[in-house]
Amino acid sequence: MTVNSDFKARLSAGQEMLGVFVKTPQPIIIEILGQSGLDFMVIDAEHAPFDREAIDTAMIAGRAAGCPILVRVPKGDPETILGVLDSGAAGVMVPHVCTAEQAAALAKAVRYGPGGRGFAGTTRAADYARRGLQEHFDRTAGEVSLICQIEDPEGYENFRSIASVDGVDALFVGRADLSVSYGLRDFFARETADRCAEILGAKGAATGLYCAPNEDVAPWRRAGGSLFVIGSDHTLMTRGVAQMREAVFGSATSSKGSAR
Repeated sequence: MTVNSDFKARLSAGQEMLGVFVKTPQPIIIEILGQSGLDFMVIDAEHAPFDREAIDTAMIAGRAAGCPILVRVPKGDPETILGVLDSGAAGVMVPHVCTAEQAAALAKAVRYGPGGRGFAGTTRAADYARRGLQEHFDRTAGEVSLICQIEDPEGYENFRSIASVDGVDALFVGRADLSVSYGLRDFFARETADRCAEILGAKGAATGLYCAPNEDVAPWRRAGGSLFVIGSDHTLMTRGVAQMREAVFGSATSSKGSAR
């Protein structure tokens, strides 16, 4: 079993897993976080400067650390998905999935078959040609996960049908965009929380969401969530420094510019 197939098996079984977003295109960050006890990481290629080369390098670091790496792609076009999966990613997280038809097209793009993912036997995903064609076909089905983000009114209204699409492994609630799409400006708005809880109870796929650091995730666990992304490498660094200042000086606020 590979780290990617282990991740998919745990995802499919609804086992609770903890991850973070990675927004810094630096493999050492991946290597350090991968050895920290996280269950997975999500490279945020939607909102951070990750190009094909940076994603490829991140995968090498993830493999060295033995940690599965998902990629949140900027959009769900087959070309982007192909490159991400060839690099050895454990799967893709696709933003703004609104319909079952869109989800079905994404499921086709991550699979080998007629009109689906193009085959290359010399990629990292294929162990650089150490797998034969049939072996790679057979093993890939258990190594690649498709996670659809629900973050629009249309996606919310269709989340049950999206979750039931063959090939969709999980739904992931984009809480900030979901709030904004309903005209709200509060990440913790009651209306958004109610919608999140409803989505987390969906049948047919695992479910998860982003949580703020130190947020109580117990309600989301009770609602049925199992895939939790909490913070990012950025928040881990800024909060770590704030905690260090608090421990040393009794204040988390810097006094830059004041007399020493």
